Amino acid sequence: MADSTKFLEVVKAGYTFKGEAFKIGCAMLDGHVVTGADVLLPFKTLNRHGLIAGATGTGKTKTLQVLAEGLSDASIPVLMMDIKGDLSGIAAAGTVNDKIADRCQKLTIEYKPTAYPVDLLTLSEQKGARLRATVSEFGPVLLSKILGLNDTQGGFVAMIFKYCDDNKLPLLDLKDFIKVLQFVSDEGKAELEKTYGKISTTSTGTILRKVIELQQQGADVFFGEKSFEVEDLMRINNEGKGMISIVRVTDLQDRPKLFSTFMLQLLAELYATLPEEGDMDKPKLVMFIDEAHLIFQEANEALLQQIETIVKLIRSKGIGIYFCTQNPMDVPASVLAQLGLKVQHALRAFTAADRKVIKQTSENYPETEFYTTEDLITQLGTGEALVTILNEKGIPTPLVHCMIRPPQSRMDILTDTEIDALVSKSKIAAKYNEVIDNKSAYEILTEKLEAAAKREEAKKEQEAENKADKKPAKKGKGFFDDPTVRSMTRTAGNTIVRSLLGVLGLGGRRRKSLF
Repeated sequence: MADSTKFLEVVKAGYTFKGEAFKIGCAMLDGHVVTGADVLLPFKTLNRHGLIAGATGTGKTKTLQVLAEGLSDASIPVLMMDIKGDLSGIAAAGTVNDKIADRCQKLTIEYKPTAYPVDLLTLSEQKGARLRATVSEFGPVLLSKILGLNDTQGGFVAMIFKYCDDNKLPLLDLKDFIKVLQFVSDEGKAELEKTYGKISTTSTGTILRKVIELQQQGADVFFGEKSFEVEDLMRINNEGKGMISIVRVTDLQDRPKLFSTFMLQLLAELYATLPEEGDMDKPKLVMFIDEAHLIFQEANEALLQQIETIVKLIRSKGIGIYFCTQNPMDVPASVLAQLGLKVQHALRAFTAADRKVIKQTSENYPETEFYTTEDLITQLGTGEALVTILNEKGIPTPLVHCMIRPPQSRMDILTDTEIDALVSKSKIAAKYNEVIDNKSAYEILTEKLEAAAKREEAKKEQEAENKADKKPAKKGKGFFDDPTVRSMTRTAGNTIVRSLLGVLGLGGRRRKSLF
């Protein structure tokens, strides 16, 4: 048996902070909650990112809810990626039952059913405010990384963007980009090569195929207008609570490239838009990415490098990013190294590979005299987790076995009727769900090619007319062209000729004289 008094002292010392913090649960020792061993999360270090991991059914989603509720209560906006579709219940008040009451008693907290301010967002045709971005906003570098292009192909994409900028051809959606690609490889090839250099037909073909692949994952819905403004993610409601924006991406599980595209663009936009803040008392925005492995599943090396870079730098903008996944090894080591908060729910040891993951995972946590981490990971109950976070000095807090408090919002999804009501009241849904198709590169080039085709046709018609004018005109039939007249003329002529020959004594045989 471990010394509970010493344990309580260690927990209190490690989880006491100067600034604001909120309670997520209580530490446990030998399977029992230690009264007074409150586990707090300081707002000041929540921009240092984090990881929430654990097997299916161990309570990861409920932990996400608890964290989102605590942040919203502290006037911190939250953005959540809802892959499984079970986070929408945050918008409705929860209900108490015997299990919840018992847990709250152990944690010495009061359960207050609360509905939180929620906006539903979508990347597809689902209900909610549409999230869109234009191709121009992506820029050539980001688009090349998403498409997995090499340096030569990336340079060609940059040339296309430069050509469009120089010729005032807005690149809004993918059909604009495809139209420009087709134009520069055919009708406009000579024009571009004169100004921008040689164009490789092979490169244009490869890029076009990769863009079509992205289209097949539903990217047409994402690229276009009206572009989503990141400021709309950082709103506080009239009651002073941070808005919780839930991106409903339940239909993107089999389209990881689109999900990666959206996430990378969003992170890049946040980084480019927000000013440098340094260390803040509270983060400006906290993002929770559920089923985070989908971001990295089909990401190429360039994309992973881009994500790693942004995760490193966006902290100074006041943004915290939290990855939620079943296996902590799903997150690349380079990204994992940047995460301050770690909430590890139970892992299952069914196979040798599972045991290897558990061993690796346990080595990522601070050493402790109170637990055998490798063993405890497999013994955690539902709603329990191993927790450590960076304190205000940037030092990891003691590792604790924590019983997580229950969410105060509904631990279930909203009904279709409730979703309809929520979307109808949303200010940003009305703002972004209007379909806009402004004149862009596709329309401009189509008009240009149609005008060129008409000019070519008119030119051909004019040439045909000119050619016809140069041919000698056919004479009309005269009097002597008539066959009857011609016959009479020939007869008269023959008679005259014979008469003349007769006078000259040359006309035919003479008759014999009778005398």
